[in-house]
Amino acid sequence: MSSDPLRFLRCPLCGQPLTAVDPGAARALRCPRGHSFDLARQGYVNLLAGRAPHTGDSPEMVTARVDFLGAGHYDMIAAALVDAARRSTAPTDGGGTYPDLVVDAGAGTGWHLAAVLDAMPDAVGLALDVSKPALRRAARAHPRAAAALCDTWAGLPLADASARLLVNVFAPRNGPEFRRVLRPDGALLVVTPAGDHLTELVDQLDLLRVDPAKADRVAGSLAGEFDLVDRTRHTHPMRLDRREVATLVGMGPSAWHVDPARLTARIEALPEPVGVTAAVELAHYRPR
Repeated sequence: MSSDPLRFLRCPLCGQPLTAVDPGAARALRCPRGHSFDLARQGYVNLLAGRAPHTGDSPEMVTARVDFLGAGHYDMIAAALVDAARRSTAPTDGGGTYPDLVVDAGAGTGWHLAAVLDAMPDAVGLALDVSKPALRRAARAHPRAAAALCDTWAGLPLADASARLLVNVFAPRNGPEFRRVLRPDGALLVVTPAGDHLTELVDQLDLLRVDPAKADRVAGSLAGEFDLVDRTRHTHPMRLDRREVATLVGMGPSAWHVDPARLTARIEALPEPVGVTAAVELAHYRPR
């Protein structure tokens, strides 16, 4: 059984398999038609077919995410994913040519993918994201994981029916592509913020609000390709100091929309510690 997750990748231009140009040096991947894609020295492969419409998380956002996740504040999300992964992927007979593949679409630093792989010792993982700073971390997130730069809106550079599990945490969703790359017995796990996620900070810091109908919109966007199996809610009370509040805001979408000087002044006015509720919904889907 091969344990190399890169063998599941496909050329984003023609869909052909990709192989290492020089297996010893592993500097690039190339398909039979001659399309070549560089392997960055940080460990990820660049599979962008053209220019991406956006660059994803900035280096500052990635640093904030590493600090916040490393402090354990969102461990409840990883724990919920691990539990759902175990329940949604029944053991296989182990006789296949390849191991089970876990794909994290919009993986960021690969934190959640690593947690799932720890719970699935016979699986390998692929972290997909459009942010180069995030993928530099994701490429080192787990010894059984690889990382690829791609625009998930444009398509996933993966073989048809290759993934046993697809994870999507606070990231864009491409329903038709998710369905294409999932095996018939596969599972899709989607984590979205609940309506009261970080509610204590929204008014005080003028942060972006979560759409109360977000869960329904997500389900609607996937309805043509997937059936909802179940949806669970997970909450965790956090007590943060002002520095941690700044880190939390800096790693999320509000980092793009809030005036830095005004945000700093509002954070400095907060009492310490700050009570903040993390609230998410985890939806389990199966392919139609």
